[in-house]
Amino acid sequence: MRLEVHISNEIKEKLICPETNGKLLEEVSGFYNADNRSIFYPIVDGIPIIISNNKSIFSIEDFQKKLDTTWKLKPNKLYNFIKKFSPSIGLNIKAKKNYQKISTILPKNAKILVVGGSIPGEGMEALYNNPSFETIGMDVSFGSHTKIIADGHNIPFEDETFDCVVVQAVLEHVLDPQCCVDEIFRVLKPSAIVYAETPFMQQVHMKQYDFTRFTHLGHRRLFRNFEEIEHAPLMGPGTVLAWSYTHFIKSFSSSRKIVFFLTAFAHLTSFFLKYFDYYLIDKPGSYDAASAFYFLGKKTNKTLIDRELIKGFKGML
Repeated sequence: MRLEVHISNEIKEKLICPETNGKLLEEVSGFYNADNRSIFYPIVDGIPIIISNNKSIFSIEDFQKKLDTTWKLKPNKLYNFIKKFSPSIGLNIKAKKNYQKISTILPKNAKILVVGGSIPGEGMEALYNNPSFETIGMDVSFGSHTKIIADGHNIPFEDETFDCVVVQAVLEHVLDPQCCVDEIFRVLKPSAIVYAETPFMQQVHMKQYDFTRFTHLGHRRLFRNFEEIEHAPLMGPGTVLAWSYTHFIKSFSSSRKIVFFLTAFAHLTSFFLKYFDYYLIDKPGSYDAASAFYFLGKKTNKTLIDRELIKGFKGML
């Protein structure tokens, strides 16, 4: 009896091997390379583990043993308690509106890949709640919405598989963002949509899995092979100030328990700063000091050249 996999047959037929790019075929307990049966990818709790042991910093065994990777699978109870009752210091002003716009652009029965999609991203209800969309959560961690374990540097799907790829708060956590964006480009159909949210002015989060930040133009260059639909600050200087203050307060101790309480204190005394972003978010200063940017673009056969790129500067003159 085959183990149940929570993706459609149409999507399963598009799976490829991250080692060789060869076609994957399903059998009772996993997927094997059609050209080399010694290459096998198991299914764990209904989730295919399509990880290359040779190309990824993660291994198949990590997920067979259900080790913590980017997320703690069993979070600290004290941390959860403090997080539940502490006000948020970040304000994602535009995500909900952006996802609603995407849902109107996409065709009926759209296939959507969410890179880093183990848990629902902020504002994504418009995609998840549309019964005609198939949304595939791909991540290097188990979670409530994980449907496939795979590395964004080697997305295990055939060329031109998806109508949309979402990469929300992920590109700072990958070793090679350009490689991941190139993979996103490859698996998108012609004229399909990419949506990315990526930080600029933020402190380290997700511990050792945090590598990169992007200015507004740096972010645009990352997606230079896409036609821009919208590209703007997502979280503004008020959020930046709250983050900076919180990390200043936290830096006074290296004790995990004390840091939990310092974090709660910092949130309680700085959360109001985020509300300034409602006023500041579209001003030139936000392009210089945003906490994060979003990019909504369409796959095209044209590349934005760097001389044109720098003409897109919108910061303070």
